[in-house]
Amino acid sequence: MFTFPILAVHKVIARGEADAAANGGFRNPWYGTRPRQGEKPGLWLVGDEGIYIISNGELAGGQKPLVFYSDECHPKGDTDWWDYKHRHFGGDDGIEFIDADLLVPSFDRNFGITHPGIRLTENDISFSLITR
Repeated sequence: MFTFPILAVHKVIARGEADAAANGGFRNPWYGTRPRQGEKPGLWLVGDEGIYIISNGELAGGQKPLVFYSDECHPKGDTDWWDYKHRHFGGDDGIEFIDADLLVPSFDRNFGITHPGIRLTENDISFSLITR
């Protein structure tokens, strides 16, 4: 499972919305293979060198998305990040789009939570709400 502070998730979504407003919309989560589909507020869960979430608004030239690493899998600080990523995300790099409309309403109904948990299986992504 990968966890992120709820404040970080809110910041990533808000940054994506601000970038979209300033730069013409949201980036397509399917790299343009399905034009005009899925271009909405959300975030991307990325497995690469560590596991992190990034904002999905269009970016101006040279601008970078907002990035937050998971609490369990940061390459600078977690000595076993590589093993953790392979065990819970897989050996290949990858990216999964998560719609803001799936996350934010659950945050708003559960005021005591501090972290959403994201679990990946071969076929599914599941979410849990955690209080630490």
